[in-house]
Amino acid sequence: MRLGIISALAEEQQGLLEALESPVTRVHGMREYTAGTLWEIDAVCVLSRIGKVAAAMTAAILVEKFGVTHIVFTGVAGSGDAQVNVGDIVVADSLVQHDMDASPLFPRFEVPLTGLTRFATDVALTERLAAAAAKTTRVHRGLIASGDQFIGRLQQITALKTALPDLLAVEMEGAAVAQVCFELGIPFAVIRTISDNANDEAAVDFLHFIQTVASRYAHEVIENFCKN
Repeated sequence: MRLGIISALAEEQQGLLEALESPVTRVHGMREYTAGTLWEIDAVCVLSRIGKVAAAMTAAILVEKFGVTHIVFTGVAGSGDAQVNVGDIVVADSLVQHDMDASPLFPRFEVPLTGLTRFATDVALTERLAAAAAKTTRVHRGLIASGDQFIGRLQQITALKTALPDLLAVEMEGAAVAQVCFELGIPFAVIRTISDNANDEAAVDFLHFIQTVASRYAHEVIENFCKN
């Protein structure tokens, strides 16, 4: 296994970079890819930056240029369900691009020419990641939605929940990574720590959470994941 670990923001990956043994950093496509050993796992860590295009490009480069065989996306998200609280973790069983709508040519949410609205994560990788996360905080399994917008108003999350009743979390990258991994045949998993409730206070809660909790959670979960 060569594990690619993607995060959107520096705070989400700081602890992981510090834990890498014998790190070697290469710059490609305006990103720093840092390879090394992470708790005896051959790994490459990289920041995708924010948004679906940025995440898709990062995932493709990890596979095509750095030879990763598995990908994990770790980061934060807004809650998409009343039972999912700030500080909980959502591990994706599937992901959807909530802003994909090529209707009437294709059904809403379906990615054209794939026949899919939802991209399923790798079962074995997801089980392992969920078990690792359960040692840190409360874990939920289910649907995560991604789109190129920060969900920070109550009416936005209400509309998404109406369209996707089983939605657990919203973010801006995971489903794009899922599509790339699906098309390239790469096992992947996505884990998101809930930083806010995707409502009118979301921006303030998000920034505070990123600064105080995100790095620690990512570090703990990936350490447990690699060691087990």
